[in-house]
Order: sequence, then structure tokens, then C-alpha cells
Amino acid sequence: MQKNETIVRYTAEEIDEMLARGEDQTDWERVRALTHEEIEASIDFEDEGDFSGGEVFAGLPPMPQLKEQLTLRLDEDVVRWFKGTGKGYQTRINTVLRRYVEAQKSS
Repeated sequence: MQKNETIVRYTAEEIDEMLARGEDQTDWERVRALTHEEIEASIDFEDEGDFSGGEVFAGLPPMPQLKEQLTLRLDEDVVRWFKGTGKGYQTRINTVLRRYVEAQKSS
């Protein structure tokens, strides 16, 4: 075991030995007693997605392309509006610019 301030690292063998000795800190009885609703409420996620059709990747956006970091000056009211739309506003700005580029390419 290595210890650095509050970070503790164990090897796989050390973890196996701890489990064999019953040193599991999970309260499995409490976990087993949770209702489906309690489990759902404890999960922190933005969008569940629709996996009912069995297609895990259906409806997901394509993998992101490599991004280039740069400094860009935009009008204050434009930035304020996009920030007002919540988390992910930079991605939305990129999407608007991408759609403009695509429209210019097709015309």
C-alpha cells in the first residue's frame, strides 16, 4: 500500500486479500434493500437517453473531433446569451458555427 496525503493506492492482490478477510466497506444489505426508485434517484445524470430499442448508440452525437484552443472575442451580449443557456454553452457556440460552415459549403 502506498499513501500520499488522503489518496491510498492498493495493488489488485492487496484488494483481493482484503476482500478475502471480509474488509469490504460496502453495506450490501442496505444496497439490496434499495427500491428501484431509490436507485434511480441516487444516480446523477443529465440525459437518460432511450435505450428501449436496444441500440445503445442510437441518437448519440458523433464522436467529437479534435478541438483547437484559441482566444476569440465575441460580443458581450452574444456570450451572455449562450452562457444563459447553461452548461455546454461553448459546445453550442461550436455547433452554430459548424452549421454556418456547412451551409456555406453547400451553397
